[in-house]
Amino acid sequence: MRRPTEDAPWLRALLIGLAVLVAVLVFLAPLAIVFVEALRRGVQPALAALADPDAMAAVRLTLLVAAISVPVNAVGGVAAAWAVAKHDFPGKRLLVVLIELPFSVSPVISGLVYVLLFGAQGYLGPWLREHDIQIIFALPGLVLATVFVTFPFVARTLIPLMQEQGREEEEAAATLGAGGLVTLWRVTLPNVKWALLAGVLLCNARAMGEFGAVSVVSGHVRGQTNTMPLHVEILYNEYMFVGAFAVAALLALLGLLTLGAKALLEWLTARPLRGVA
Repeated sequence: MRRPTEDAPWLRALLIGLAVLVAVLVFLAPLAIVFVEALRRGVQPALAALADPDAMAAVRLTLLVAAISVPVNAVGGVAAAWAVAKHDFPGKRLLVVLIELPFSVSPVISGLVYVLLFGAQGYLGPWLREHDIQIIFALPGLVLATVFVTFPFVARTLIPLMQEQGREEEEAAATLGAGGLVTLWRVTLPNVKWALLAGVLLCNARAMGEFGAVSVVSGHVRGQTNTMPLHVEILYNEYMFVGAFAVAALLALLGLLTLGAKALLEWLTARPLRGVA
């Protein structure tokens, strides 16, 4: 006998089977093909493609952009989440909309906006050229585009948790004389540290794989402004499939390691809860 609210066994089996089929066809199969194609001619050609100076430059640039943009988004995401979840002020709804804006705007459009602002013919282009400052087709442009695209991940991870926790502890700290920054550092952050780390990991994975916005502002200069996704596109368009799939496999591996670290973090944080239950 089953409960009235419980699905029939055949329906549950059907839904589970469909979910597994979609996961295999949409996620696992393409990922497996990337690694198979990268190793089609053996390990040595793949390693040689990764050792190419342009490929190594793309790897270094990708890691550098992520190393800059992720901490920026971590600080900005904490500040935005803290403001939304712990305070009431005019324009709060507007701030939430701005946080979620990169989710709804195409990354290509965000890249074009930066070109219009900082490009040679953009609004600030003449001033930047006069002061010998280059943003577009350089590292600053790549970082700006990546920061914009990946900004919501930390904030949207923290906001629901902070709202669920309420404001009682912060109000108690304020009653005892703690300032805003002390309350944030001593009370708020310790309560959300694992969620913060999970958001940072997601932000890092997205930053390393960003293509659209970075493609617009990079200029596709080999060895200088090409990140790993852009380098994969160039190699594939030039029919250098081994190199393209080798770099793609490395990028996928970095993403899998990041997601694996996130899954491990969630499992470790859930263990105390299971022990209490």
